[in-house]
Amino acid sequence: MNAPTASHHLLPQVQARDVPKALLDALQARFGAQFSAAMAVREQHGRDESAFDIPPPAAVVFAQNTQDVSDAVKLAAQYLVPVIPFGVGSSLEGHLLAVQGGISLDVSRMDAVLSINAEDLTVTVQPGVTRKALNEAVKSSGLFFPIDPGADATIGGMSATRASGTNAVRYGTMRENVLALEVVTASGEVIRTGTRAKKSSAGYDLTRLLVGSEGTLGVMTEITVKLYPLPEAVMAATCSFPTLADAVNTTIQIIQMGVPIARCELLDENTIRMVNAHSKLSLPESSMLLFEFHGSPDGVKEQVAVVQEIAGEHGAAAFAWAETPEERTRLWTARHNAYFAGVQSRPGCKAITTDACVPISHLADALLDSVTEAQEAGLPYFMVGHVGDGNFHMGYLIDPTKPEERELAETLNHQLVERALKLGGTCTGEHGVGLHKQGFLVEETGNGAVEMMRTIKRALDPHNILNPGKIFSL
Repeated sequence: MNAPTASHHLLPQVQARDVPKALLDALQARFGAQFSAAMAVREQHGRDESAFDIPPPAAVVFAQNTQDVSDAVKLAAQYLVPVIPFGVGSSLEGHLLAVQGGISLDVSRMDAVLSINAEDLTVTVQPGVTRKALNEAVKSSGLFFPIDPGADATIGGMSATRASGTNAVRYGTMRENVLALEVVTASGEVIRTGTRAKKSSAGYDLTRLLVGSEGTLGVMTEITVKLYPLPEAVMAATCSFPTLADAVNTTIQIIQMGVPIARCELLDENTIRMVNAHSKLSLPESSMLLFEFHGSPDGVKEQVAVVQEIAGEHGAAAFAWAETPEERTRLWTARHNAYFAGVQSRPGCKAITTDACVPISHLADALLDSVTEAQEAGLPYFMVGHVGDGNFHMGYLIDPTKPEERELAETLNHQLVERALKLGGTCTGEHGVGLHKQGFLVEETGNGAVEMMRTIKRALDPHNILNPGKIFSL
């Protein structure tokens, strides 16, 4: 592989724009206690789970409704000052960092579930509703929202980054599950896209354009998503394998046979050790698949029988079942905490995270070589994968005081992504581009496609005030 170029992991040199005192005064007058320029509040809104160190925004506005968002954007537009939407700060690629200065627009207080339409299997929420809060609100209707990226992210943030997670192999991503939006544009205008209908042929698909736009084209203020009936039967299991290759090849065969599995997660031996230490578990310390099956009791039994047969052909050890809700919750909580287990395993470290997604037939090539490279480099790492849809994640644990470790981590990231692209995959399956993968976006889509994106951005945000510097530079 070629050595990484600076464009892949170093920030472009962009000077922060001045935030006039007149704007701060106008925001203070309009929002009162919902406005803060206190350093502690600014710093809280100037960091996420990425390893980037960027100065915080000049101030924070806490929006409580659509009118608040509209007024804040109008004032910022008047002074040509950037606006960066903020949910709970769980993004991994620097999406919410104020790389060109500006105002952080916190929508976490916009946390109302506006309408549950159980008969239509839809729900409309404000952007600050978290996925756990949404599921708590709809469970009495016998429904659930399946998109589960691990962190208790907001529905707004999940829509903005086109999140997916552990259930995507069966239920799809946010792209397939967002039906309609209310959005504040760069001028402060409030528009609506889509409807609660299952399909439409009316005009451009603005909803799909905005989902995954990372806050660069508008600020979402209402989101309508699909719901699904709670499955009649749910079973979860863990299964250990002699080698990582055996686990990966099991996954490939399960998917190619069309087994409608709900979740299929992979952790390697190294990551299992970290999870055991963090979550006080005693899982066998070898490569492991975590399965979950949804459906009727008979349907689940059929899925289980097929998966057990395939896993057995690849040397799997006995399945360990988690049949009660409490056992399943403990198992999946441990999986979702793999990131924190990794970070805790090396006190004081920062995690350089990356993800890629490849066609399922090339999963073994992409994943096994990437793990081997990390092991040979000697840099501590963790690996988890939503392998049912060809998506996997690596986290390289670096000492932030050692530039050579950061460079090594970025080299490994570069090699991983290059490999995924050569195999017909994507530079990011769910984290998004943000700051970290802008160079890879060009490699994946080509200059012409990125220039088309820039054209859309210039048309919808001519003064480049909506989360500037993300996805690509102008």
